[in-house]
Order: sequence, then C-alpha cells, then structure tokens
Amino acid sequence: MTDLHYDVRGSGPVLLVVPGGAGHPMGLDRMTDHLADLFTVVTYDPLGLSHGRLGLPVAEQRVQAWSDGARRVLETVLRPDESAYVIGFSSGGIAALDLLARHPDRLRHVVAHEPPVVEVLPDAARQRAMFAKVCETYRTAGLKAAAARLAAGLQGGPAAAVTEAEPPAPGEESANPMGIFLTHVLPSFTAYAPDITALTAASARLTLGAGVDSRHGLLHRTATSAAGLTGAAFTEFPGGHVGMAEHPEEFARLLIGALAAADVTGT
Repeated sequence: MTDLHYDVRGSGPVLLVVPGGAGHPMGLDRMTDHLADLFTVVTYDPLGLSHGRLGLPVAEQRVQAWSDGARRVLETVLRPDESAYVIGFSSGGIAALDLLARHPDRLRHVVAHEPPVVEVLPDAARQRAMFAKVCETYRTAGLKAAAARLAAGLQGGPAAAVTEAEPPAPGEESANPMGIFLTHVLPSFTAYAPDITALTAASARLTLGAGVDSRHGLLHRTATSAAGLTGAAFTEFPGGHVGMAEHPEEFARLLIGALAAADVTGT
C-alpha cells in the first residue's frame, strides 16, 4: 500500500482538492487561501510530487488508484460522523467522478471541473487519437510542441506544424510534472469511461463545471455532456481550464456558492 501525500489547512467542513495534470498542486494556493477561511482544505497529491518524489520513477497511472487514494485520505481526515466536499480539476476531476461512482458514502457533494472524459462524446475515438498524437509529439518533438498540439486539440483547431523538435532529455519525463502527465497520466485517464449508471444514481451530489473561456472547446463539451447524461448540475466558472489559478478569488467564491446551493437543496 503506497503512502498518502496531502496537506491540510483551514477549519470547517472538509473540502478535498484533487489537482489536475500529474497531481502536483502547483497554482492552487491562492484559491485555497480563500477556501481555508470556511473549510478544512485537504489538498491531495497522488504521486507525492510536491512531497519530495519529483524525479523518481513513475508507473502508468490508473484513475481507480487515484480515487482509492482519495478515499483513504478522507478516511484518515474525517471524523466517523463527517462527510466531505470534493473538487477535482481536469485529470483530478476524472478521479473525483470515479470516487463518487465507487465510494459515494462519505461524500457530501462533488464538483468535477473540466474532466477530459471524452468517452461520453460521440466522437470519442477522434479525441483519443488527438491525445495519442499529443503524447507522441512530446516524445519526438518535446514539451513546447506537445503543449501547442494539446492546446489546439482542446480548442478544436488544427495544430501548428512543428518547426523545431527538441525531444525530452534523459530523465526529463520523471523530473517535470508536465512530462509525467503527458507520458503516464494522459493516455490512461482519457481512455477512462465513467460509470454513467452510478453517477446518475448520485447525481444530486454532483456538479460538472467548465470555464467561461472554454466555451466551444473540448472540455466544456465533456463537462456539459457528462452533466446531461447523468442529470447532474452544471456550473460555469471564471477563466478557462486553469481558471482557479487565473481568477482564484472569484473561482473560490463561485465554488462556495455552488456548494452552499447544493446544501440548500438538500443534496
């Protein structure tokens, strides 16, 4: 059984934060600063990248392993009579959906922000191929070219031609969170098919979210499609895919409102 890596701050009801990418919580501090006034904010670091494990070998990641780890974190921090709020971003949003589908008992409400669950889309095969091309581009042309291809794919446009290839240096994949994400997280997580039946049964405790600036993009579409298929609520947040870092105070305010609304409606 692997060690659990997480940080706790603030006081109040437990709010578990599951970061995106490779699970490194970079960029979340300003948002959690605002949330810690009202919540006990527990930030989960699935691979321990912010806890001294960056640079160590990383295996292919599985959605279920992240959600099982999140469940174990909650079992550690919650009192027996408590339940938790959860927000997951991107790949962490996929883990949050899996957590709700398989381990709903201790969950008060779950928000999944722009989870790349392309399996809910009619053009899932095309989107999987796009992500596979992003991973291939990283290995052959480097991080800058892969990031450009990924951004174009998320926006639904063609990728610019690669003019200068800079393949990753030896050891870079495990030393860079984005390298870990592209090689060990993105392929398996974007192949994940959420349990629509289980999520529908728990839809009163689920909100799908997407950024206002992501409208007409792929991840706004996955969020709205997942909400439509499960009957869950849908909320727009400020900014785009990293709106929590771009507009931390406004993002936190809207998240607090969404969780309060869920409580008011008895969910």
